Amino acid sequence: MGDRFWDRVLKQFGGGSRSIYTLQSTMDNSNSLNFVSQEEFKQFHGIDRELYTLLVINLQRDPTECMQIIALFLWLERTGFPKIVKKMTTLPYILISELAEEAVTCLNCIHSRSSKTSSSSSSTSDQNMDIPLIQCLMEKEISLQFFYENRAHACQEVARIVKDVCVRALADIMQQAIERKANTCQNLAADHQTQVYIMVPAEDRTMFVTFSKGYPVYEWEVREFINRAYGDCIESVIMQEVQPNEQSLFARIVFHSASTIEMILDGMSKAKFTINGKHVWVRKYVPKHTRALLSPPRR
Repeated sequence: MGDRFWDRVLKQFGGGSRSIYTLQSTMDNSNSLNFVSQEEFKQFHGIDRELYTLLVINLQRDPTECMQIIALFLWLERTGFPKIVKKMTTLPYILISELAEEAVTCLNCIHSRSSKTSSSSSSTSDQNMDIPLIQCLMEKEISLQFFYENRAHACQEVARIVKDVCVRALADIMQQAIERKANTCQNLAADHQTQVYIMVPAEDRTMFVTFSKGYPVYEWEVREFINRAYGDCIESVIMQEVQPNEQSLFARIVFHSASTIEMILDGMSKAKFTINGKHVWVRKYVPKHTRALLSPPRR
């Protein structure tokens, strides 16, 4: 696709300045631009995509919130504050992040149901201090009072831009950000679990369980009770080995994390539970070699 395409688009808009969501609006209201493909649409919004990528991939901000931020800046460009997005893409990450925070403040203002802004009694210069970086980015005066006074229109237009422009132009980047965040969380969880398993020996993650004679408790009952009460926390259950017609009187439960034992005992040395009407006692497991060390010497 060459420059002729954009010449036709910009000519349709009546000038060389970047029109915000006019491309989408024109497509909705006229057949003249129905030939614009998805790739052409994304290329037209290339600068917006670049800023959105910086926000959600590089700065790892919330993808949905960042769509609102982009829509807010696009609305501002349409109302007479030109080249905001393009200027932002040239800034250091730390300033982009701070500008995004100020944009969230502006979004909160236009979505607020309060009868007045917190700065309504202050001078315009004082209000500028609430969004100092946005004020510096603009070529003319702007303050939170501007957003408050235009909040009904701004709220409507930001929602429209999100629906008509951002979803179409940025959805693929949003999906990448969501998948990347999910993978990062999974990797961190896996790394954490690996570290826990390596650092804490199994015997230190084990509870000793005793059952009442004549009231047999089976492994599946133990697992079901613990998992229902504390989540998927069991690594293994080792029941006492007995003959088929005999009852296990004790068992050991090895947990993924030693903290589960602390949660179950809740500061006590042992605890009592009722599993399917049968009494069960639990305490922290003490290995044989530890018991030998703790036992008094024989005389």
